[in-house]
Amino acid sequence: MIGFRQAFGQEPLGRFLDAIDDTLHHLEGSHQHGRQIEWEQTVAQITSYESNGHLVDQDRVTILSKGRTPGALKTQLLSLRPWRKGPFSILGVDIDTEWRSDWKWHRMADAAHWENASVLDVGCGSGYHLWRMWGAGARLVLGIDPTRLYRQQFNVLKGFMPQAPAHFLPFRLEDFPKNTQSFDIVTSMGVLYHCKSPFQHLEELKGALKKGGTLILETLIVEGPIHTVLVPTDRYAQMRNVWCIPSPETLCMWLERAGFIGAKIHDITPTTLKEQQTTEWMPFHSLADFLDSDDPTKTIEGYPAPVRVVITAQRPQ
Repeated sequence: MIGFRQAFGQEPLGRFLDAIDDTLHHLEGSHQHGRQIEWEQTVAQITSYESNGHLVDQDRVTILSKGRTPGALKTQLLSLRPWRKGPFSILGVDIDTEWRSDWKWHRMADAAHWENASVLDVGCGSGYHLWRMWGAGARLVLGIDPTRLYRQQFNVLKGFMPQAPAHFLPFRLEDFPKNTQSFDIVTSMGVLYHCKSPFQHLEELKGALKKGGTLILETLIVEGPIHTVLVPTDRYAQMRNVWCIPSPETLCMWLERAGFIGAKIHDITPTTLKEQQTTEWMPFHSLADFLDSDDPTKTIEGYPAPVRVVITAQRPQ
């Protein structure tokens, strides 16, 4: 927490650092993943190799090699599978992740003013977008995600960029202090439909924003007029924890009801088999397995296939 404290000590979030520290110690002490020590040892081995700088302003976030690629490196990186968000290149080893997260970045990059901004990315996964936000000019970025493996994947990159203003907490949004009003930009990508209470999620996102700050919300949508909401009876695209998928107009109404202003739709894009796919780095089932083989416009449950929206809104001054 030393680097984190130094980074946020003079920020509005500084008032909450003791509470964050207490939560972090509680989460780390409550249970440890069975592979935690193995992962930490692997990350230490990987980050002991020499690098020759980094590139965070291009589609493949890259740690440059200083010489030949270490012979054991690919095996070590593969041991941290599944790699879901990316792509990355680490010392000459290309990591082709399940998601082409760079495509999502290009759909949202112009949705906010990143220069000199403080940013919170909720559900950040391995942290791919944290590096892109920093590359776009953000002065301070924080990602939160409870998945222990994603934290280790972030630490691989952070180990080569220890001075980078990018940080990670293994938190759910519910674990984060409420109403901190600390960030210029808050992003929530691929989270809303996993929330039993979407309004609680939106209100917690608003609470993390400074007055006048911008929310970037990326989530699943369905076609239909205002008040249209898909509520799966069991699974959606084989995901059990999908609770509700609104139409774009409904989502704008939800944002207004949660206290945001100026909701604006920036992009609506169907998810394709090139954007989300099984790879060597994520060898399990992916989108191709979740769509109807006879009609790819539907999921295997018969619901509309995934379409995603990027929408912005502001916390009032």
